[in-house]
Amino acid sequence: MSAWLSVSVETQAESAEALSEALMETGARSVSIEDADAGTRTETPQFGEPGQMETKLWARCRVIALFDSADRPVLSARIAEAAATAGMSATPPSFTVEEVAGQDWVRTVQSQFNPIRITDRLWIVPSWHKAPEPGAINIELDPGMAFGTGSHHTTRLCLEWLSDVVRPGTSVLDFGCGSGILAIAAARLGAASVLGIDIDERAVEAAQENAARNGVSSIVRVQHSGAPLEATFDLVVANILANPLCVLAPAIAARVAPGGRVALSGVLEQQADQVINAWAAWVPLEIGDIREEWVRLEGCRPPL
Repeated sequence: MSAWLSVSVETQAESAEALSEALMETGARSVSIEDADAGTRTETPQFGEPGQMETKLWARCRVIALFDSADRPVLSARIAEAAATAGMSATPPSFTVEEVAGQDWVRTVQSQFNPIRITDRLWIVPSWHKAPEPGAINIELDPGMAFGTGSHHTTRLCLEWLSDVVRPGTSVLDFGCGSGILAIAAARLGAASVLGIDIDERAVEAAQENAARNGVSSIVRVQHSGAPLEATFDLVVANILANPLCVLAPAIAARVAPGGRVALSGVLEQQADQVINAWAAWVPLEIGDIREEWVRLEGCRPPL
């Protein structure tokens, strides 16, 4: 069985989560954060429910990303790109690489992902688990090539928002859909039509497959973000990163129907004002919720 490449980058706590998201955006199959001092006298134990980080990260973190073995020639460029996106220093960080047997990776990933309760009526359930609440809306989703399994704070913030605002007949745009988790959730929550778009062809394929697995292909349509898009939507959700949210503010805001609502995540608390200011000309935003250091920004586009 072919090997995978496990890439390890050491960084400070304030950069670890942003670097993790950026690595997923550059093609990592999975990312985890560990104590860089594990096994030493300065190791700091942390405890919490699976899929949830209830305490602050370690002062020194080790971010471990899994890449396909075919990515070896471009690893340096991808690490540098992810570090720049995460706002780290201009000098690309050093990293180490080791090969991991494919079967070992599958077992490791499956052991790390358990059913995740988003709300009383909404759960994310990997295919190898039974649904803890059979009567709830259970979205079947396995970790894979595209970002979004429901365990990260930013994804949970968006899922909670959708659970609150989706109504029968609603139209929804999931901008930067990754695995399609938000688009699928919107459909299962009662939306009449959902469009997911992403810049990554692998994410588009993964989202289409996940929509079919969850029986919502007739509601959820997925396309590459380079395709023309003129429609507007009752609800727009974008779980990406602060810098793209600022740069793309005019394009994303234009897709919000007059009187429609938008939720943005992938934003650290100290980046909130930057994003709010970037959107001010189109949609007034405010902080809707905070989870650890991550925020969800919400707003309503003024009616015509």
